[in-house]
Amino acid sequence: MAPEIFDAIVIGAGQAGGPLSTALAKAGYKTVIIEREHVGGTCINEGCTPTKTMVASARAAYLARRGADYGVHTGSVSVDMVKVRQRKRDIVDSFRGGSERRLLNVAGLDLIRGEASFTALKTVEIHLHGGGTRSLTAERIFINAGARPAQPAGFEAIPTLNSTSIMELDTLPDHLIAVGGGYIGLEFGQMFRRFGSRVTIIQRGPRLLDREDADIADEVAKIMREDGIEVLLQTTTTRAERTADGQIHLTVKGPDGERSVIGSHVLVAAGRTPNSDRLNLGATGIQPDNRGFIPVNDRLETPVAGIYALGDIKGGPAFTHISYDDFRIIRTNLIENGNARTRDRLVPYVVFIDPQLGRVGLGEEEARTRGLNIQVARMPMNNVARAVEVDETRGFMKAIVDAETGQILGGAVLGIEGGEIMAMLEMAMLGHLPYTVLRDAVFAHPTLSESLNNLFSSLE
Repeated sequence: MAPEIFDAIVIGAGQAGGPLSTALAKAGYKTVIIEREHVGGTCINEGCTPTKTMVASARAAYLARRGADYGVHTGSVSVDMVKVRQRKRDIVDSFRGGSERRLLNVAGLDLIRGEASFTALKTVEIHLHGGGTRSLTAERIFINAGARPAQPAGFEAIPTLNSTSIMELDTLPDHLIAVGGGYIGLEFGQMFRRFGSRVTIIQRGPRLLDREDADIADEVAKIMREDGIEVLLQTTTTRAERTADGQIHLTVKGPDGERSVIGSHVLVAAGRTPNSDRLNLGATGIQPDNRGFIPVNDRLETPVAGIYALGDIKGGPAFTHISYDDFRIIRTNLIENGNARTRDRLVPYVVFIDPQLGRVGLGEEEARTRGLNIQVARMPMNNVARAVEVDETRGFMKAIVDAETGQILGGAVLGIEGGEIMAMLEMAMLGHLPYTVLRDAVFAHPTLSESLNNLFSSLE
């Protein structure tokens, strides 16, 4: 039977695919969007929305325990994991439902639930959730199929949690072992420590958040340890087994030799694997790279004309806001006849530990590796009046400045609402403002934003 003909096929209803399908349909393209699991993609269902909802619950427990620091006595604090989970589920359901309703209300857009794979260059077969198959073809196909938690070798003998399943726990782990010191391991590690678990973080490399400057990584490790988390650096797991009493026994090797780590639960936080292996890309002639990511140029075009890749599946920064910007690039180029590209776009991000780490642009180490002539503005958060007033003084802020032009090249804010302060640096960078504009600006007092006055005054 001949395949059904569309103008555009979008595979995956994530943060790029959803708005793109809507824009294409409104521009007159006969469009279909195919979703294997949940509308909204990783962000709404397993990523930003649920994790940050649970981070908020953990912070409430943290502040309740610190009540006496502010002269407030609350008594003992306990955490109801069933309630925490239900709050998370309710918010996810609300966000997902809103996203789905928006797709269903667009004229010229069909939403099909099922798993898509290629059968020919521009032909896609869908295994429908209700049974049966449909075959579709289109001159333009957009792949937004995302990624899933990676499962590294060596843990087959024990039950493990990943970044999705850990959020479905209804009881508190006695001792959570997080294997991986990136943002997933840190966010969940600190979260469950605040809920009341013992926590150990095992990191293979010499620093947490191994893409950050050493001073930032060291300060993050200090904060984790202050919160009562055991942090093991330069440590690998050599054996994993389950004991007769149900405990999990890891044998790890670090700078001081081998030791045992025994816990009740293990979170494997070792990155994510792109879902390209489910698409039968061989039928198109597209060859993923050795990690499974789909190659694209700076217009998000794959090597096959008419096929594009957006979001996490193409590699690069795996952030919701980058996926959404990928959509905007496609919209600009295909619908608005523009010439948008990924090249040189700023990539801001926030690690939602507490205090937050907000980052944008060049780090100090990268700038020096490039041989740039820079100045580094640096200031501890205990010099920020607002941080002192709310008793949240951990961390520091730093900015990288071109010594000749005064342009801000990058910034890192490890401190209370670090992501919001970072966004101010990003706006200055987007506007090509020299650091002196922020140094001399009049900000309301007492706010966190006025910290930029003092940060950049440190360069004088």
